[in-house]
Amino acid sequence: MLFKSLSAAVYGIDASIIDVEVDFSGIKTTEDRFHTVGLPDAAVRESRDRVRAAIKNSGFDIPPTHITINLAPADLKKEGAGFDLPMAIGILGAYGALQLRDMSQFLLVGELGLDGGVRSVPGMLPIAIAARERGIKNLILPAANAAEAAVVEGVDVFPVTSLLEVRELLNAAANGGITTPPFRIATEDLLGELQHFSLDFKDVRGQQTAKRALEIAAAGSHNILMIGPPGSGKTMLAKRLPSILAALSLEEALETTKIHSVAGVLDAEAGLVTQRPFRSPHHTISDAGLIGGGSIPRPGEVSLAHNGVLFLDELPEFPRSVLEVMRQPLEDGTVTIARAAMSLSFPARFMLAAAMNPCPCGYFNDKSRECRCTPPMIQRYISKVSGPLLDRIDIHIEVPAVQYKELRSGAASEGSKEIRDRVLAARDRQQQRFRSAKEKIYSNAQMGTRQIRIFCELAPDAERLLERAMQQQGLSARAHDRILKVARTIADLEGESALNVGHIAEAIQYRTLDRSYWS
Repeated sequence: MLFKSLSAAVYGIDASIIDVEVDFSGIKTTEDRFHTVGLPDAAVRESRDRVRAAIKNSGFDIPPTHITINLAPADLKKEGAGFDLPMAIGILGAYGALQLRDMSQFLLVGELGLDGGVRSVPGMLPIAIAARERGIKNLILPAANAAEAAVVEGVDVFPVTSLLEVRELLNAAANGGITTPPFRIATEDLLGELQHFSLDFKDVRGQQTAKRALEIAAAGSHNILMIGPPGSGKTMLAKRLPSILAALSLEEALETTKIHSVAGVLDAEAGLVTQRPFRSPHHTISDAGLIGGGSIPRPGEVSLAHNGVLFLDELPEFPRSVLEVMRQPLEDGTVTIARAAMSLSFPARFMLAAAMNPCPCGYFNDKSRECRCTPPMIQRYISKVSGPLLDRIDIHIEVPAVQYKELRSGAASEGSKEIRDRVLAARDRQQQRFRSAKEKIYSNAQMGTRQIRIFCELAPDAERLLERAMQQQGLSARAHDRILKVARTIADLEGESALNVGHIAEAIQYRTLDRSYWS
């Protein structure tokens, strides 16, 4: 007898619908034969033992027979334990334990415990989106994944905790309809909740120049590099960056949640990523950990920081090979990982915040401490950050040691709330500006050449200033565009539509620091 159910497999950040076909011979055997075909991985092949035990411990007596399960399409590799539940339901249906015969409007995903309990699996949001696109109305999944899948409108989500609960749900559908209401979640309310941050810029003494640079970076989503001696507050400033970032839009939140869901790092109770990610990997990370990888590619830190901040502390301590792989995602906003079996792309549109010392000992150009590093030592240390990577960082800022009087003064005059209000006002101006754009542009840093020509027109005096800076400092064409983007953000913070000499001068200032160290 043949019975069909539907499930899904995740590839990259998208899901494909999988047909689970169960056939049993009806001939009893002394040996339990259970075959799974359709390119299953080890976790899928091992499901036969979990499924057998779950069915038996749920009160069903399945005699030893020859069972064949096909996961179609057969040319796509299947991985993970999410096929346990549709396999078990398929076996019960093939043996006549289900009254519902047509499963075309039900998609099932979940791992089974030996006691018949249903456990959570990663990647539920893209699965819910795939079900909606396929026109499948009902999604039966583990209760722990309910909040994540319920953010997708147009699909009824039914959370379950056991195999018996799934059987009762399907039998109810066959006898007049499901009486249990589907799980609902108010997505707009989640995004509208007031965000609270434990870290505030009021805790930072002094460093007004660095705060100004971080405000510009947050307003336009620009990359920023902070250079200064140990203990000057670089890490302290960077950790407070999320408190001044603009809130995620619904579209951005769904994009970010898909990546976190696939990677298995999503908070199950929240269901939706409502705050911009802040990722801070250790400098011992590998290039695969940063970019992503694996036999079936998984997202790395640059993708987990999508629509948020990737903070790299002690930048020169990262292996140069690891830093160099960031050049392409910094430019394109995506990461493509090619393997023999498949090639997958992950979004990686993040804001890079980096911090570093000026030399191995950390006190080069420091007025209070003597630097004992030789010029070759300093050059080797600095050269770990290559020129092409540095050219992709919009703002370079020096963070000097804090003076004693500033350190012992009272709280800062303005905190994260005041800075964030200005950032939000600037972001509103950007949203109005890019509303008619064909491409999805959320900030000034994402402008292409066409948008730069339209929105970054210069007066003659500002034009001459930029030309002189390009010639004297030997700036690249990429640096030219990034100076204009930063100047556009500075003007947005001041509420001005036209770029003047002051905006260009400040933007150029943020590109001169590298000449002091990398020249």
